[in-house]
Amino acid sequence: MSFPRPLWMAATAVAVAGLALTGPASAKVVGDTIILGSAISLTGKYSTNGIHAQNGYELAVKKINEAGGVKVGGKSYKLKVVYYDDESTPARGAQLAERLIQQDGVKYILGPYSSGLTKAIAPVTEKYKIPMVEAEGASRSLFTQGYRHLFAVLSTSEQYLASAIALTAEIAKKNGRDPSDVTVAMAFENDPFSLDVRAGVIDDVKKYGMKIVVDDKLPRDLSDMSATLTKVKALKPDLLVVSGHSKGAATAARQIKELQIRTPIVAMTHCEAAQVTAKFPDSAEGLLCPTQWAETLNYRDDLFGSAADYDKLFKATYKGYKSVPYQAAQASAAVMVWKDAFERANSFDTAKVRDALAATNMQTFYGGIKFSKAGNNVAKPMVLRQIQDGEYNVVAPSKWASHSIAYPRKPGY
Repeated sequence: MSFPRPLWMAATAVAVAGLALTGPASAKVVGDTIILGSAISLTGKYSTNGIHAQNGYELAVKKINEAGGVKVGGKSYKLKVVYYDDESTPARGAQLAERLIQQDGVKYILGPYSSGLTKAIAPVTEKYKIPMVEAEGASRSLFTQGYRHLFAVLSTSEQYLASAIALTAEIAKKNGRDPSDVTVAMAFENDPFSLDVRAGVIDDVKKYGMKIVVDDKLPRDLSDMSATLTKVKALKPDLLVVSGHSKGAATAARQIKELQIRTPIVAMTHCEAAQVTAKFPDSAEGLLCPTQWAETLNYRDDLFGSAADYDKLFKATYKGYKSVPYQAAQASAAVMVWKDAFERANSFDTAKVRDALAATNMQTFYGGIKFSKAGNNVAKPMVLRQIQDGEYNVVAPSKWASHSIAYPRKPGY
């Protein structure tokens, strides 16, 4: 499914060059406009999520500009984002980050989509001491490199599916079983994000003494996981976990139906971004889907209002979305972080803005945002949603749950 973009969006898969630089430390401010730059996946295997992220960036830019912009030194400035298409390729992303910084003079970077692309770009921004606020790279290894200019608004990847393990253990106990008797099948993309998700799952599986009966890597192009699912059908595990970004989620949902997989608990990343409820409604029913954000959570701010308000505005702005992907919500939050940092720094000097970013402590419709010294957000948890009658309902952790889990899952085939 493609998602039309409104007319106010800049046609911005190409960067604007040749703009004069003004302000301290050669800050990229042109007249009354602050220029942010982003290399992002508009084509290639990550394009679905790349477009979700771009939509989130642009919605926040629009909302901030309509609300009076960014106030620095007693003057109001508008925001604008300049984009390049990284084609879902890390090497291309690094080249484009160099281009944004060296040729276009951009001094403030919004991150790309995926941990792999973020890992490629972070050394570039660090080399030039250019701050990057990123919303789509969750790999915990990003925050063990000693980067001082990388700030991420999202929870790290080892948390994504770990809650599914705890929930499965809880269900086992309620049904009179020891969690150590639970069997688990796993299939993960061989990329930094999914391997970190796997590490989190492994840690929790060991914690409960569960047995892993399938531990497969998804094929490079993410187009066929029938070999793994054939094993799953034969071994009948209690839980199946899958992580392969949007394309992997779509492949899993499609082939789970084709092979008539009836595993009682199935958890996978990127359900919303892959639009599984629209494309594969029968097999999507009962899936557990980790999310960074949900519209039912009681988060709010002065710009967007509540999480529910953001959900409503996003759907009104971008037609074709039955649910708002968390990738879009966290992208909007990243732009809000830039506004907050500029205003607290009261400067366009990149060093001063970097220090303001490091001191961020704010509440948003997306949740709390506070960066550790390593640059990851330590103020916001993950939640787990289940698709119930085509709707995404929060079922774990219990503190945030709006619905009880439907167990076992009952797919419509």
